Amino acid sequence: MATTDQTLTAEDRHAPGASPGTKAPGEESLAPQQIRIMGRTSYFLAWFGGCVSIGTFAMGSSVVGTLNLLQATLAIAIGCFVIGLALMINGAAGYKYGIPFMVQARSAFGFTGTRLPGLVRAVPAIVWYGFQSWIGAGALNMVSATLFGFDNLVFYFITFQLLQIMLSVLGFQGIKWLENIGSGFILASLVYMFYATIVRYGDALSASLVTMEGSWGLPFWGATMLFMGIYATMMLNVSDYSREHRPGTGPGLLTTIYSFSILPATLLMGLIGYMVSEATGVADPIQVFANAVDNTPLLMTTLLFIASAQVTTNVLNNVVPPTYALMDIFKLGYRPATVIVGFLAFATFPWELVKDDSAAGLQLFVQTYSAFLGPIFAVLVVDYYLIRRRTLDLDKLYDSEGPYRGVNYAALVATAVGAVAALTFSQVSWYASLIPAGLTYYLLMRHWSACARFRS
Repeated sequence: MATTDQTLTAEDRHAPGASPGTKAPGEESLAPQQIRIMGRTSYFLAWFGGCVSIGTFAMGSSVVGTLNLLQATLAIAIGCFVIGLALMINGAAGYKYGIPFMVQARSAFGFTGTRLPGLVRAVPAIVWYGFQSWIGAGALNMVSATLFGFDNLVFYFITFQLLQIMLSVLGFQGIKWLENIGSGFILASLVYMFYATIVRYGDALSASLVTMEGSWGLPFWGATMLFMGIYATMMLNVSDYSREHRPGTGPGLLTTIYSFSILPATLLMGLIGYMVSEATGVADPIQVFANAVDNTPLLMTTLLFIASAQVTTNVLNNVVPPTYALMDIFKLGYRPATVIVGFLAFATFPWELVKDDSAAGLQLFVQTYSAFLGPIFAVLVVDYYLIRRRTLDLDKLYDSEGPYRGVNYAALVATAVGAVAALTFSQVSWYASLIPAGLTYYLLMRHWSACARFRS
């Protein structure tokens, strides 16, 4: 394997067939993964704990007045199944070869061109990182103000963010430990919150949510995309996680693991946000909890669980992708890259994102970045299954002077075509982008002479 280029990181210089060694915390790299540390149970729990996105409350709030309760429930379930299928499909390369997303994308976009999907994936992650850190800090601040009389949200935000940065540098060993322990507490908290919502608002909700006509048309399918769109970022870089899963799990079981690990938290949070917002008009997740629970000890316990949920979600889903992007683009080590990502989250102004009038803005945000994530997803899938026939040459993927050097303009053109289609049909942007982007990429790769060296 040619690895003479001095811009490659030390991790990239490891031969694909290098013998496995002991994996110490913080040793995550872009090299093919030799040590797989997650079995099926750990992998399921990692996805379960990592998908407690507080943004799901806002997505639930955003479909109030459009869908009835049955339609909202089915929209969430369909979205989760699509997520599971997409994760299995795009995660196959990482699972088979042990490579991360930033390496997987090199065969389609080129070494330099990979910066585009890397940055497109990193920006939403950093925004959600800041948003969810503010939510977690708000939960801690409410506990502190109620129990001790100390009310300082800025203090808790800074402290909470520094804690997450410290946990992030532990790498996937720390993630595995964190998710396995935290998942049970998170599930118990969400089940209780759902029960409390039904008890408190059940009578008022039955007439307005069950009997309303709603829509089974475009608004319904747009809602499936909203709940799916929260995880559209993870569909892109799923190889960052599948490379940690031990071999031996077939595609059907993997799809089941993905779908059913994401479904409980998404369904409970989406419906809680939907019902409480309908009953009270409140979209701020912390206020949602405060309105749903009138027992102080239970509220305090629940808020602590929600704070812990932000840690599990951020460390898995919002730290790893931008960290790997920084490692690839700027040739940084894992630990300094995680620290930089943590400080970038401060710059997202999350206090603006949690306002009651921000639910519509978050909806627009999800639709907009999904417009670019969908085409990139389509390009990666077409490249792996139709162009490469599920066979990758690892030597080429780690040779910056080889055939994948520079930029593959077919991928950029296809992404642009898909993005235009997505923005044209913004309500279902992710769905609308797939066929135009995938078909454009396939035709250009087959017939455009400029792509000849990428076809080899």
